[in-house]
Amino acid sequence: MSMDTLLRVAQHSGGVLYVIATLLFVSLTVVIERVWFLQRVARDAQAALAELDQHKALNASALAAWAQRHDGLPTGSVIATAGRLAGRADRDTLAASLEEAVMREAPRIDRFLWVLDTAVTLAPLLGLFGTIVGMFDAFQVLSNPGNAPVQVTGGVAEALIATASGLFVAMIGLVFFNGLHSRVRLVVHQLDTLKTALVNRLTSDIPDVHVAREAEAETPHGVIGSPARQGA
Repeated sequence: MSMDTLLRVAQHSGGVLYVIATLLFVSLTVVIERVWFLQRVARDAQAALAELDQHKALNASALAAWAQRHDGLPTGSVIATAGRLAGRADRDTLAASLEEAVMREAPRIDRFLWVLDTAVTLAPLLGLFGTIVGMFDAFQVLSNPGNAPVQVTGGVAEALIATASGLFVAMIGLVFFNGLHSRVRLVVHQLDTLKTALVNRLTSDIPDVHVAREAEAETPHGVIGSPARQGA
């Protein structure tokens, strides 16, 4: 199909093919950016977990220096939060703070995925709309007495290109959306694993405040005074 034919089909679709082409370009841009970012975050989280397995004891200074090596990524934010609270918070407080740090990084992890979700839904509808507009132009040929019905079938065939283009963009978007969504779940799981590992290592030698208080409350106090002796 020549370029002149493509331009004519795009014009007969009411400009919808131009919109579909723009949607494809935006979707591919989002895919490239998200694949690069999520791959980088996944490698960084995996390296942090492997490095954490080699540390038997952690302190605030070591965690601060460790967070600098992962600066700018969700892993660095979680480690920096653990460094600020190391030795100064009980297990529940540390776990809640690290959970908050992971939740704050969640929007960065699944950012722009809504664009692919929108493309999967919108592209077929745009293709169908372009086909309907193109068929209007094709059937208008019959209003002229000198035109043959073959020209109508040719116009309908060109109008169906819009539907095929919309379905093509939707299929590409769906494949990459599912793949990126799976990658997002993997990254979040890695951050949750890192959070749990940091909590276990930083609070292994710190007694739980709530458990200590409950044990203290259950301990019987000394009996004041002596029991009254029974009658002589």
